[in-house]
Amino acid sequence: MNVWVAPTIVDCEVSPDLASLSMTAPDGRQIVLGAEQLRLACKCAHCRRAQFDNRFASSFPGIAIVGVADLGYGVNISFSDGHNRGIYPKAYLAELAAL
Repeated sequence: MNVWVAPTIVDCEVSPDLASLSMTAPDGRQIVLGAEQLRLACKCAHCRRAQFDNRFASSFPGIAIVGVADLGYGVNISFSDGHNRGIYPKAYLAELAAL
């Protein structure tokens, strides 16, 4: 029986200018996701509610990644607008990168 395992992320690092998150796929490929793309992709309850109520911003120009905490299965990303509630599962990051 063959078991397919979704691609995931094995390492991540914030760029020196805080504008993107660079990640390494299991096969060694480098993946880069921009801070604005990540902020727009947040699926925390606060952001989901804002989207539901049509209060979620359509863009976050100039947003920066100010912190990343590895939680094992995912990463918690803190942004320069003060938002730090989002946990991005590593499989979700791979999906955002279209692996």
